[in-house]
Amino acid sequence: MSATHIRHTRLTPELIAQYTASGAWPNRLITDFLDDAVKAHPHKTAIIDSRGAITYGELARESERCAHALLTLGLKPGDVVALQLPNWKEFLIVHLAATRIGVVSSLITPMSRDRELVHMLNLSDARVLVIPDSYRNHDYRAMVARVRGEVPTLQQVIVVGETANSHEVGWPDFLAAADTRHDFAALKPHANDVTEIVFTSGATGEPKGVMHTSNTIVAPQLALAASLRLSRDDVIHIASTIAHQTGFLNGVRLPIQLGATVVLQDVWSAEKMVQWVAEHRITVSSGSATFLLDLLRAKNLEQCDLSSFRIFRCGGGPIPRALLKEAREKLPRTGIHCGWGQTENAVVTLTRIGAPDEKLLNTDGCAQPGMEVRVVNDKNQILAAGTEGRLQCRGPFMFVGYIKQLELTRENFDGEWFDTGDLATLDAEGFIRITGRLKDIIIRGGENIPVKYVEDILYEDPRVQDAAIVAMPDQRLGERACAFVICRDGQTLDMKAMQEFLAARGVAKVYWPERLEVVAELPRTANGKVRKADLRARLGKL
Repeated sequence: MSATHIRHTRLTPELIAQYTASGAWPNRLITDFLDDAVKAHPHKTAIIDSRGAITYGELARESERCAHALLTLGLKPGDVVALQLPNWKEFLIVHLAATRIGVVSSLITPMSRDRELVHMLNLSDARVLVIPDSYRNHDYRAMVARVRGEVPTLQQVIVVGETANSHEVGWPDFLAAADTRHDFAALKPHANDVTEIVFTSGATGEPKGVMHTSNTIVAPQLALAASLRLSRDDVIHIASTIAHQTGFLNGVRLPIQLGATVVLQDVWSAEKMVQWVAEHRITVSSGSATFLLDLLRAKNLEQCDLSSFRIFRCGGGPIPRALLKEAREKLPRTGIHCGWGQTENAVVTLTRIGAPDEKLLNTDGCAQPGMEVRVVNDKNQILAAGTEGRLQCRGPFMFVGYIKQLELTRENFDGEWFDTGDLATLDAEGFIRITGRLKDIIIRGGENIPVKYVEDILYEDPRVQDAAIVAMPDQRLGERACAFVICRDGQTLDMKAMQEFLAARGVAKVYWPERLEVVAELPRTANGKVRKADLRARLGKL
């Protein structure tokens, strides 16, 4: 990648000095933590996935081999390798390899399809893409073949699995071709260099590329470990995709920073998780409220030994308080800790071990060490405790910019304070409660649905005159998307036709509206803006 784009960040010498002096930024890479773990316990299991296990010593050797192989392909510090892999060990191997030689990891979720994939690869100027051959009945090789001509920077595709043409290289052949004479020491990046690009769906259209340095993603995991009293003795489970920030921080970064074991679940099944908790003595997991709900409904919940399972950290969208109370009853040995954060800033607030029930059950926690939150009005004036307003935050966990969008980055900050787009209240003791969102976005099972992005694509359908997408409540997923559509004269649209159109446009299935209402008109304000609150209210009456 052109390192110019990566250098365009909000980092300043003043910020670097401030957070280095405070101790929040330790200036350590994830590979430094890996090296520590190898010295301390090389034979300890590092990763368990659906296909086997690997020790810390093996992880170090395989990631170093991968680093040599990336250099053999011609990658240089500042270049980008894109990872569109499931929760498999190869994801960690490539990320560790890239970090060791100053190459940036760009995370692309496995659910992303043609349209999103092209956008993300071009935004990051990715030179290498790592994919599975297939996963969950999707042919990734065929998808890449369709879009490769639209990504001029892409030089090599590495396939974990079968490969058979000259445009790709299989994982074993990629590693076998490595020239192992490279000097890693000369390529080691600084902890304030960008190490990760991860995409977030927003209200303004296509996904934005969020840039993080090693310091900005090491800092929140150190704080999380301290707040939840985690150690190398923990066995950490993750079912959220590790190509999303929640899964990445908790399933890739946190275990290695601790020198702990991680159990990666690539296909969600509550029964499988329960089985694995008993088998692998899992102690910690995290995910959206959907994961927790499914876990509590698991058919084998009472048949398996879950005595090791002590923490579930719940986040990624609205958390029904009744669900927390049910978890208390069904998992009495497991502490359920609510938190709030974003792709841009990791876990900013968290309920603590030992906090009173009033806080554990009714808030989204208080600020993590080093972070600050405040609730303000439209003029950025601080509001009285308990008053709903715009939630802002600042501190060492903050991202360093949206790639190729420096002006957008600046627009989202009031000095050092980041406008989160969420509404909240803040009590006198510093605990927040998320009450709503300013941004037009739907959170489906912890996954953000970019409303405007999908609406814009619906407008490309020649049958559609106008469209508006709103959230409808869902007991399991929190929210699902409903599309209200006005058809052009003489045209009709049904659910099947809408889905076929979105599929043809390469839109990820998880973004598709799951309900369609064809209407004659949309309610609007005096200045013509669609009154989405009215549409949501209408859903309750249908």
